[in-house]
Amino acid sequence: MTGANKYKGSEDLARKIRSYAIKQVYYGQSGHIGSALSMADLLAYLFENVLIYRPSEPKWEGRDIFILSKGHAAAGMYGVLAEKGFFPKEWMKKYYQDGGMLAGHVTHYVPGIEVSTGALGHGLPIGIGFAIDFRKRKAKNRVFVLLSDGECNEGSNWEAFLFAPHNKLDNLTIVIDYNKIQALGHCSEVLNMEPFAEKMRNFHWAVMEIDGHDFKDIEKAFAKLPLEEGKPTCIIAHTVKGKGVSYMEDQVAWHYNKVTDELLEQAFKELGVKEDEISF
Repeated sequence: MTGANKYKGSEDLARKIRSYAIKQVYYGQSGHIGSALSMADLLAYLFENVLIYRPSEPKWEGRDIFILSKGHAAAGMYGVLAEKGFFPKEWMKKYYQDGGMLAGHVTHYVPGIEVSTGALGHGLPIGIGFAIDFRKRKAKNRVFVLLSDGECNEGSNWEAFLFAPHNKLDNLTIVIDYNKIQALGHCSEVLNMEPFAEKMRNFHWAVMEIDGHDFKDIEKAFAKLPLEEGKPTCIIAHTVKGKGVSYMEDQVAWHYNKVTDELLEQAFKELGVKEDEISF
């Protein structure tokens, strides 16, 4: 795109995802906003440029499968789905509330959500099931699973990390939102996974490390999939918990903290949005 910002669509979508997510947790007086903000740029690029889908036909057979394994970051996922037209934006006003359609962890009852997740460690094994099915049927559908770094402590994921390369599932791409903070502390203190990329390569994945907030870097990762023929792809995206809102960034507390009236106003100001621009 000559003379223009080729990433403007993704940048605008990421800003909306963050704004929608903050507004949802404000209405629901719930937590997990830091987890939603760290993945916003990745979600925006995937839904703007990579994934094949039809919002009017969520179960269209030709779609790519996207699974948010870190299901507690639901507010971010609901934001992108609402913006893309999978369901009415008004649903977000009842997020995490009795009688609402949007639970605090993603649920398959919502259009655009493939599977309910949030018991961490289940998204990737389910994604592998989809990938094997597509391979057996010689279907061209691809599978994308977005995991959290803390979730990679789960033994079910390490079985899956072995199983996918063994079956040469190059129709499978995992993206690890490596914001380096989990529920009770920094990942390095709770259960250190480093050298993470080297471990994944030793498990026979094709691995790329990127800045998960740099759209040029993100574009490089998804420019050609699979990264290597015959291998599943692992994109380790280095991110910041609570990205985009200064008082949330890199703070363990924002795994659970609630957004007040004053903090909501400050967040919107920092994101450069007016509330009427993201009304629902």
